[in-house]
Amino acid sequence: MRKEVILITGANGEIGHGLISYLSQNCSTPILALDVQPLDDEITKHCLRFIQGDIMDQMLLGRLVGEYEITTIYHLASILSTKAEYNPETAHRINVEGTLNLLRMAVEQSQWQNNPVKFIYPSSIAAYGFPTVEAKMSAGKVPEENWCFPTTMYGCNKLYCEHLGRYYSRHYKQLAAGISQENHVDFRCLRFPGLISALTTPTGGTSDYGPEMLHYAAQGLHYNCFVRPDTTLPFMVMPDAVKSLIMLENAPREDLTQLVYNVTSFSPTAQDFYEYVLQAFPHARIDFVPDINRQRIVDSWPADLDDSAARKDWRWQPEYNEADSFNNYLIPAIRERYK
Repeated sequence: MRKEVILITGANGEIGHGLISYLSQNCSTPILALDVQPLDDEITKHCLRFIQGDIMDQMLLGRLVGEYEITTIYHLASILSTKAEYNPETAHRINVEGTLNLLRMAVEQSQWQNNPVKFIYPSSIAAYGFPTVEAKMSAGKVPEENWCFPTTMYGCNKLYCEHLGRYYSRHYKQLAAGISQENHVDFRCLRFPGLISALTTPTGGTSDYGPEMLHYAAQGLHYNCFVRPDTTLPFMVMPDAVKSLIMLENAPREDLTQLVYNVTSFSPTAQDFYEYVLQAFPHARIDFVPDINRQRIVDSWPADLDDSAARKDWRWQPEYNEADSFNNYLIPAIRERYK
């Protein structure tokens, strides 16, 4: 008999670490973790099984279908924004074709189980695109349906995968006979702001200037911030990112009015980050040295997100505001990490 599991791809990333830690303590369903890199020993012990493998390996995914009854997929694996710009074709292959492989697997599982498989997909503010800083700053809180004109391959990938999820959830093989509308994928998507973790180091996101300031300062290293001091983006700390994923997964399907939801917490400037860092690490050496290309990307992303739909439909509320994020989570934990 196949064992019921939750599948987490990209398990060795920032979100994966937090998600596995939470689920192992609060969920009775065992975790099947998948990543192209070896999983940290501290995280592996929380999993039923870790598989070092690639979401592009369809033979591997086929074996998982045969060996396990996968009830929920958290698809975290992707090539992030900055890295994606250096090799956009590879990013498209991993981010889009890899997601397509997993959606196909979810369909097969849902038909086998005669029940929809939940497919939890983290998207990004990179799905948005503003033509100018002035347009960005005048837009205010941006809802899910506005300004979806991404300027990066990563953003294009995320937006397209949102539409793929909508198709597999609502319209899969709509002209084919014998395909039950009730056995489609239960696709649920979050558009995350910039994410900050105290426990793992940044891994190539264009919003990583904030967490990089903290991690560099705690190690006594000089840091060149690649954006202007007035640069503004929405952010969220990792515990709230994990909380939002869990809340969306647990929400009754009938309460959800849409498939894609914004979530956010606070919107500091890069200067705000700098001042929090200096308060905690007075000897930090940080210079603002804007990189033209990365600055252009950040300027195209919203200064704030409208997450009212998530607050209404599944009562989303971040645990950490700006002050709490720095004073009660980031700074104490990062100090402990590097002391």
